[in-house]
Amino acid sequence: MLKPEELTDRSTDQTMKMFAGPDPDEYSKCVHCGFCLEVCPTYQQLSDENHSPRGRVFLIKQVAEGTLPLEAAEDPVFACLDCRACETVCPSGVPVGHLIEMSRGQIHDVRTQAQKQSRRERWMLRGLFSHPRRLRLAGGLLRFYQLSGLRRAARAVGALKLLPRHLQEIEAGLPTVPSRRSDFSLPLPVPAPSDHRSTQPVRVGLLTGCVMDVLFADVNDATVRVIARNHMTVVVPKGQVCCGALHVHAGDREEAQALARRNIDEFLGSQVDFVVTNSAGCGAAMKEYGDLLRDDPVYREKAQAFSAVVRDISEILVEQGFDAPAGRLDRQVTYHDACHLCHAQRIREQPRQLLTAIEGVDLIEMPDSERCCGSAGVYNLTHPDMARQLLDRKITDIPEQASAVVMGNPGCMIQIRAGLAAHGRSTTVLHTVQLLDMAYQAEMAEAQASSAPKR
Repeated sequence: MLKPEELTDRSTDQTMKMFAGPDPDEYSKCVHCGFCLEVCPTYQQLSDENHSPRGRVFLIKQVAEGTLPLEAAEDPVFACLDCRACETVCPSGVPVGHLIEMSRGQIHDVRTQAQKQSRRERWMLRGLFSHPRRLRLAGGLLRFYQLSGLRRAARAVGALKLLPRHLQEIEAGLPTVPSRRSDFSLPLPVPAPSDHRSTQPVRVGLLTGCVMDVLFADVNDATVRVIARNHMTVVVPKGQVCCGALHVHAGDREEAQALARRNIDEFLGSQVDFVVTNSAGCGAAMKEYGDLLRDDPVYREKAQAFSAVVRDISEILVEQGFDAPAGRLDRQVTYHDACHLCHAQRIREQPRQLLTAIEGVDLIEMPDSERCCGSAGVYNLTHPDMARQLLDRKITDIPEQASAVVMGNPGCMIQIRAGLAAHGRSTTVLHTVQLLDMAYQAEMAEAQASSAPKR
């Protein structure tokens, strides 16, 4: 179990400027072999060496050695999806994702010092996502727009056509905001059912997330039911905040560090055995808190201990041994590998094990299932043209006979919903845990029906 030693020491709340560049030991591993070219989405679309993994690593190296100015790497570095497909195939083990994020941190700091940082970007990252209450207020306003008739009226008069195309597509892909966010609807804690196998159930803390909490509270609810059904106790720390993944991707490592410290304190203080997330991007970011805070003398060891117990929902279920549901779901589905689940966390088989354990589910493998859908955090907002090209290819790859496409990341869910709508397809988008929850619900319904007195 995690120990909350010295949690009251918050002496590192002071600003930590991040001007350190990428580690030479990391970019020096690249031998420019070219294996990465075949899997890099931006290189496949552009055939531009500067927009390939090895090209970006070369530019980062040249900047670090003073051969090129920092500005020379800015566009290639930020045009990267940070999908880490290159890391999966790299024979030299080059941590391209980390190099990209460190380089973005340098560029972000230079922009900030020169007061050239986008006000919109700063407002979104520090003014919105860093503040759960503001994000929930924004979610409430979005729900009002969706259900009050404003959305219907805007579409009827063509007002949405005034928006850029990518914003129109994203608006079409947004789910209806639930009436209650998940940390209000979830009882705390959620005890595991009585189980003869264990006198002291595993205790897990659930990261409700920012986007997941506001837009996909139903996925959080399903996650809690599935965890409890599998003999684990769930707690949801009230003081948790955004994981900081979006901030790291944008180069704002200082704010990401502040959020990481807050989450470490909250979850350690809850005395959990594991920290569970149902968002691929969040899980990848939290598993790297140890690196994010490696220069923090107070939080370095706590961050490493925290990262060591972070688990994706599919990972914890397989690791702890889940109960195959007795309920039957007769449907054909396909699975999309979210980049930060398959490439960053190396989780591929566990979600498939959950899906194939459901009686009646026919899993149809998707071609290039590990290829990025173009969401990549807020990439579909910052690079809409490239994101659309990747999304169109992803939608084409979804098998026609599949009634649902299943995945483990909210950004992918929004992006693929938008793509399906744009292509006029009625395929349902589901989180992996939702399908498993449906099977458990069917199991309960079947058990109740069989036990009901017959007339």
